[in-house]
Amino acid sequence: MEFGYCAVFLILLLPISCAASTLVDKKFKECLLTQLDGNSESIEKITFTSSSSLYPQVLDLLEQNPRWVNSTRKPLIILTPFHESEIQAAILCSKQLGLQLRVRSGGHDYEGLSYLSKVPFVMVDLINIRSIEINLDDETAWVQAGASLGELYYKISKASKVHGFPAGICPSIGIGGHISGGGQGMMMRRHGLAADHVVDAYLIDVNGKIHDRKSMGEDVFWAIRGGSATSFGVILGWKIRLVRVPPIVTGFNIPRTPEEGATNLIHRWQHIAHELHEDLFIRVIAQNSGDKSKKFQATFNSVFLGGIDSLIPLMNESFPELGLQAKDCTEMSWIQSVLFIAGYKKDDPLELLLDRITTFKSFFKAKSDFVKEPIPKSGLDGAWKMLLGNISNADIGTLRW
Repeated sequence: MEFGYCAVFLILLLPISCAASTLVDKKFKECLLTQLDGNSESIEKITFTSSSSLYPQVLDLLEQNPRWVNSTRKPLIILTPFHESEIQAAILCSKQLGLQLRVRSGGHDYEGLSYLSKVPFVMVDLINIRSIEINLDDETAWVQAGASLGELYYKISKASKVHGFPAGICPSIGIGGHISGGGQGMMMRRHGLAADHVVDAYLIDVNGKIHDRKSMGEDVFWAIRGGSATSFGVILGWKIRLVRVPPIVTGFNIPRTPEEGATNLIHRWQHIAHELHEDLFIRVIAQNSGDKSKKFQATFNSVFLGGIDSLIPLMNESFPELGLQAKDCTEMSWIQSVLFIAGYKKDDPLELLLDRITTFKSFFKAKSDFVKEPIPKSGLDGAWKMLLGNISNADIGTLRW
């Protein structure tokens, strides 16, 4: 590693009372004034304390899981910077006051780590740091950390009909955290993870210094693409390499109930999914109905980088048990497939991708894991019983592969 990073976060372990909190608010703003050359108007515009009337709205705006917003462990201060200098000031002032710093680029945070802490903390919300610059000459783009995937996909589609980017399926995901966690998506069998296509980045370190790939060094550059960038600093932006996509792709959703052989199909899918053609990605969403009927259904959800005429022979050869037919398939452009996978109709307006407010909000607990060997049928049957029997009638349980 070319230079050493200590953690950005300094932790104050003592609880803070309301009176002490007000004092910390005051000291933090005074520190910002010093760091930002006394621009009090700018500071008031981007700083929200717990006593601010807009604080609840700013905190709740991008969250996906309301479970965490109702927590008592809320940030003392929320910062919504417009400029990198304001992020630098927040880092230095947090250090000076012994506060932890949390960074939010979007609201998709299963454990709420970007807006929860057991110790007093400041949240830096990057919603205003979100510009996107597409360069088709070298097939790259600079994307600031607060941009959403939907905004990136939309901007690419307006610049080119034959380019895309292999990242996640939810348009409202913030790209700063998504890439720093790797970034899985529907094109990963052909193109890998989003992080595999990062060619440069801007990172602010614990001392407020901005680094690019060269100055941060290859070890740190490797670590921030999947190893959680907040261990090393605050990501300002990613330079990504775009990928070529065909003019026509094909999507399908095939639902199957246990009576229609869902268990056997999932068991078979586990053995052949990794051997499918690299242009074909199939995921499985197994879900109960969330009502008193106690029904269960597994949906085979797919995007194929090609047309129906190429897809059907591939499926007949590699996964004939699913019984895919041409009538089950829909041809569309790549950008329409983004809408399709996100739960919209393929002909819906592309501007839906620009909506940063999460459409599907729900109280939930989620956990991801890697399966090293196929789950036996008895294990799958046990999972179905769990989905149907161990949760209330009002809950929806979901397993995703």
